[in-house]
This record gives sequence, C-alpha cells and structure tokens, in this order.
Amino acid sequence: MVRSAMSGEGRPPDRHSDETDHRAFTGAVWSIPSYIISGMAVYGGVGWLLDRWLGTSALFPIGILVGLGLALYLIYHRYGR
Repeated sequence: MVRSAMSGEGRPPDRHSDETDHRAFTGAVWSIPSYIISGMAVYGGVGWLLDRWLGTSALFPIGILVGLGLALYLIYHRYGR
C-alpha cells in the first residue's frame, strides 16, 4: 500500500503545533484579564463622566458592572465555544 506524502501518515507529531498551542494558550491567559480590566475601565469611566455631568452618583458603579458583563460576554464568545 502506498501512502501519500501529503496525508501526513507515518510522520512523527509536529513540534510546531505544540508551540502554536502554547502560544494560543499564553495569548488567552493575557487577553482574558485585559478584556475584564479594560471593559471595567472604559465603561466605568463613561459612568464617572456621566455622573459628573449629571450630578448623580449611581452611574459609575453601573458602568463598571456593565463593562464587566460585556467583557465576560466577549470572553465567552471568543474562548468559550
């Protein structure tokens, strides 16, 4: 039986795929906290600015929670599937 050179049968496992998996995992480890922190910072900042403009005090914590929720949704959408 003749094996095709393109099929990859009979070859040792590729070390580059292990490196790629490790890099993808490392990227995810750094990007997940970054999404959480930046979401809370951006929407918390918008809430803080609206609080200053409107003279209220409730929009800052609401903005932080909205940013956290959107960041978690984005993380689930990108890595959870």
